[in-house]
Amino acid sequence: MKYLLHTHWTRSPLPLAGILAVGIFLGGCNGASRQASPMPPMVAPQAYTEPEESYANPGSLFSEAKSHYLFDDNRARKVGDIVLVKIVETSKSKSKVDTKSERETSNNLSVSAAFGASTVSPFFVGGGPLSGKVGASPMLSTSSTSDLNATGETKRENYVTATMGARIVQVLPNGIMQVQGAREIKVNDETQYMVVTGLIRQRDIDTDNSILSTQMADSRIDYYGKGVLADKQKSGWLTRLLDIVWPF
Repeated sequence: MKYLLHTHWTRSPLPLAGILAVGIFLGGCNGASRQASPMPPMVAPQAYTEPEESYANPGSLFSEAKSHYLFDDNRARKVGDIVLVKIVETSKSKSKVDTKSERETSNNLSVSAAFGASTVSPFFVGGGPLSGKVGASPMLSTSSTSDLNATGETKRENYVTATMGARIVQVLPNGIMQVQGAREIKVNDETQYMVVTGLIRQRDIDTDNSILSTQMADSRIDYYGKGVLADKQKSGWLTRLLDIVWPF
């Protein structure tokens, strides 16, 4: 005689749900992905008109085909030229506020007579020392004191120094030149980006074809990074979500 034993196992959904919950929690505590995602272009490409091609004149010592002349220098002056931007930015700010306020008020309201009859002190009745004495009885007495002492202080200091090239993308009718440049440096899994844009004057460019960032108008300097170090400076997405919805 043969006996067949059939065993049927039923898996409870609770352990699986618990594992998923723990996985989501640990994923929220961790930082974002370490792999740097592709970033859009740092600056929008500026289309500029190429100068018309010039041909050398064999009967002349000078030609428009050459960008340098006998008494000319190497400073950028036309669209497409490169200028060296020396970024030297230093800013310090300090603010201090001290506030002190005090106020004290006192109010007393009494009734000496009501409906033509003098009032008797209600606090001294029933055989007290002033029982039956006629006089004013205080009906309302208030007092308040307000004292405020507040002190606030903020201090900020920034320092950025770098050197990078920028290209002239536009020359305004008054001679002001618009420049923009971008630089990307990638070391291991960390990528750093630096973008500079602004307006410069041709006379402010030094003889070595460089200009200080402090001489630029409407300048914008962006310096940021993306990668492992940048991700470690941010909390996980679940932690940030709890900070938003947590009421306490």
